Amino acid sequence: MIWALLLIGVMVLGLAEPFLRELRKPSVRAFEDEAPGAFAELSAGRVHYRWSGQAVASVDGPVMVLVHGLTTPSFMWDALEAPLVAKGYRVLRYDLYGRGYSDRPRGAQDAAFFVTQLEELLAHEGITGPVTLVGYSMGGAIGTAFAAKHPVKVSRLVLLAPAGMGHALGAAERLVALPGLVAEWLMLWMFPARFRAGVNAERDDPRVPDAVVAGQLAQLQRRGYLRSVLESLRGILSEDRAAEHRAIAAAGLPVLAVWGQVDETIPIAAKAVLEQWNGAAEHVVLGDAGHALPYTHAAEVADAI
Repeated sequence: MIWALLLIGVMVLGLAEPFLRELRKPSVRAFEDEAPGAFAELSAGRVHYRWSGQAVASVDGPVMVLVHGLTTPSFMWDALEAPLVAKGYRVLRYDLYGRGYSDRPRGAQDAAFFVTQLEELLAHEGITGPVTLVGYSMGGAIGTAFAAKHPVKVSRLVLLAPAGMGHALGAAERLVALPGLVAEWLMLWMFPARFRAGVNAERDDPRVPDAVVAGQLAQLQRRGYLRSVLESLRGILSEDRAAEHRAIAAAGLPVLAVWGQVDETIPIAAKAVLEQWNGAAEHVVLGDAGHALPYTHAAEVADAI
């Protein structure tokens, strides 16, 4: 009997271990002293953001807002930022909730959630005129949702390997995106190893900055990051953006999409889907680029923009 109880105890501890490990991680606020830029207190939490170029919103000059993707915070824009500033833009980038130095609020992370974050950040910074809105991967879905809701606030929408075209998640991602506690356990237990393997594979690419690799791996050590990725898989990345792209086309809003020919995350086949939804969109295909094109092909992306 006692051996059976011990076995049950070991099994319970084993099942609880991923949750306990997550609880032992430090809060993102423990790292606030190392954050470049500033913080804005918004309705769902504190958001980290950073200006480059002329940092005063009231000064004349075009504003460009950069929205990053699912797993890589705003430091991923480091390589692209300098050429954009050199072209005369005042560049605003920020960390989505759950990533980087921004807070990790609980709850659904659908398009409305991220659009509200961007609305409130622009209001916080006093930006009322139209901006060039650049979205990468999941950030492309966010930018699309924002532009469809506020076409007068966007002068041009730039999509870099954008999500929202119905690309297929992998089997593991589909599994953890299911509702329920079992899927959350699987996310905490399985995703970190898969994520590390994918990030470490980028070390072999000399075009990938070491800081991007190290910064991505560091996210795994901060409480709430994995939950946020899960909620985005369940939320905005499960949504279809067809109606919004058609609304953007009807509004006559200029759209540029930049694709990587060898992108395995957002395959080049998604280009044909966007062409169907918005025949007026411009397209640039980088022949040797994968999904990491904002930092492996920063000069080419800046030129395309």
